[in-house]
Amino acid sequence: METLLDGSIGCEIDLQIERCGTTLTVKLKVEDLNSITPNYFLEVSGAVIHPLSYQQARNFGFKCGLVYVADAGYMLSRASVPQHSIIKKFAGEDIAHLGDLISVISKQPRGAQVPLEYVIYTDRHRNKSAVVTIDQHGWYASPQLYTRSDANGLWTAKLAVPLESVEGTSSSSGDLDDIKGVLRQSTSLEGSDLARPISSNSSLAEQVIEPSLVMLQVDIPPMCMLDGVHAKLFGGAGVIIHHSDTLGLIAVDKNTVIVPTSDIMISFAAYPIQIPGEVVFLHPVHNFAFVAYDPSALGAGASVVRASKLLAEPALHRGDSVYLVGLGLSGNLQVTSRKSIISSCKAVDIRWGDCPRYRAINMEVLELDIDFGSQFSGVLTDEQGRVQALWASISSQLFGTSISEDDQFVVGIPIYPIIQILEKFTSGTPGPFRLINEIRRPMPCVRLLEVELYPTLLSKARKYGLNDSWVQALATKDPVRRQVLQVKCCFAGSKAENILEEGDMILAISKEPITCFLDIENACQKLDHSIDSDGMLDMTIFRQGKEIDLIVGTDVRDGNGSTRMVNWCGCIVQNPYPAVRGRGFLPKEGHGVYVVRWSRGSPSDRYCLSALQWIVEVNSQPTPDLDSFIEVVKGLEDGQFVRVRTIQLDGKPRFRTLKQDLHYWPTWELRFEPETATWHRNNISRG
Repeated sequence: METLLDGSIGCEIDLQIERCGTTLTVKLKVEDLNSITPNYFLEVSGAVIHPLSYQQARNFGFKCGLVYVADAGYMLSRASVPQHSIIKKFAGEDIAHLGDLISVISKQPRGAQVPLEYVIYTDRHRNKSAVVTIDQHGWYASPQLYTRSDANGLWTAKLAVPLESVEGTSSSSGDLDDIKGVLRQSTSLEGSDLARPISSNSSLAEQVIEPSLVMLQVDIPPMCMLDGVHAKLFGGAGVIIHHSDTLGLIAVDKNTVIVPTSDIMISFAAYPIQIPGEVVFLHPVHNFAFVAYDPSALGAGASVVRASKLLAEPALHRGDSVYLVGLGLSGNLQVTSRKSIISSCKAVDIRWGDCPRYRAINMEVLELDIDFGSQFSGVLTDEQGRVQALWASISSQLFGTSISEDDQFVVGIPIYPIIQILEKFTSGTPGPFRLINEIRRPMPCVRLLEVELYPTLLSKARKYGLNDSWVQALATKDPVRRQVLQVKCCFAGSKAENILEEGDMILAISKEPITCFLDIENACQKLDHSIDSDGMLDMTIFRQGKEIDLIVGTDVRDGNGSTRMVNWCGCIVQNPYPAVRGRGFLPKEGHGVYVVRWSRGSPSDRYCLSALQWIVEVNSQPTPDLDSFIEVVKGLEDGQFVRVRTIQLDGKPRFRTLKQDLHYWPTWELRFEPETATWHRNNISRG
């Protein structure tokens, strides 16, 4: 029968059957199975979409050829559109075939938010809706249409959207103006008409701070998960610290905003609007970041939203009364507050994780007697609503189980370091320029002693041999803490490396006793204000029973975070970030090509070129930095076997041989250009 059917494709056959005891002869047209089996698919922002195949149509009870989501990827999963969905409408237009979807996508500018209607087979009688954001930053390649070649079995890609259309929808100023214009039109009502009414039973602090609170939703594309970031979706509350006609700045913790490769949407507690934001500063040490937004996008809401008042002095101490005001992650944007007492002020201590990622170090944090739990963040204020600390989330890893788990807790971060960076923003302190809201602005840099420190009680320091005169001097300087700072680890590649050693006690800088992290930060800041400064600290330390005077160098770091990566054979390589250098080791052979992540099914996965190691040689050619690495790999051919020498985090060398597959895993680079504030994806080699 199979032979008869295969030989009669496109023809009618007579089929004799028996139904309920009656013999019947019916005519059937034999169709081609290949005609209802898709041989092409669309890839857009990581999503894979193709016509519904016969096999899946039979499983789901749907008609063949419908527009089917095989993989939601980044664009659709960000809008909570699940796998196996059937797309019915996009941007208000009916979608019957894949060509309809491609046509609609080609008309959308980057960053546009368009409605999508879909249905899922488990709930087929009700259409569901979502708002999809078109790739704004260019994380992914332009939409590609893959077609199977029956001659060689390869899937060949070509642009699904004409090149001139892709170039026309890149993040140009015209498109941004159009998007902002839509936002302004949507908020044309008076700001007071849509502003949230003030509750009669809320505290004064809550009423004052509510117009300054925001909720941030942060999405990270899977192929841009740099710096050891451990998840793709984050959320948390922030506070507006600057609001003018041309610039808005939000302070938020680094468990919400971790890397610059992020898509951020900002919702305001005092006004019903959601606008995009951009990461403009990530503090190298402290647990806070700055996110910028365009105040003109608020429309009438700009009159309702305002910056908070920051109060650095007097500093908070144990026993002080504060108001905890903030937002929970429930999504209702209802501000909650309570009066609490500072229960402790202590140094944060977070262990190293299996995978190097940001850890809060060298900072003292505040704890409350009563709070709202780890899912609540915001600010600590006085009775008048002046912000004294950021109530922030901190991430760590739990150990002692078969697998490490992520843990979160909330603490207060004193507002003083945030004020320091904000003053540099507003005063135009000389630094590298970056475009923010179409205006070139100098970005602040931070002078640091790149050393991880921990406090030791003076009573314990005595046991190491610290003499009575220094114990008395340090106790007199700070009778509350009664501690001395010890060196835990020097950052690899820092100027303090090979000068300070583990266990050193820092007694004084320029003959002034040092008792807390803030003392060291202030000493570093004084170097910036000194005209004849060479960036060196005159330090007195205690090492192995001896008092030693040293000249220790400091480092100047920007707040850009990681702004460059290369994808080669499915693995992501980048410069070593602070969490890696904080381990105290960089290979002497070269340390500029660090493998931070790899993709399943890629050559790097197949040949065990995993993360947490440096690539120091490719085919016996040294690769000390990303530029030399690109020069070496761009000369390699598709299908070529490549010998790679790596150095792992523990310092052990390894050799791997892998086979390139440039057809499916091309080599490309993603780089941030501060002068244009855009991310550029550049193809290096393709099959």
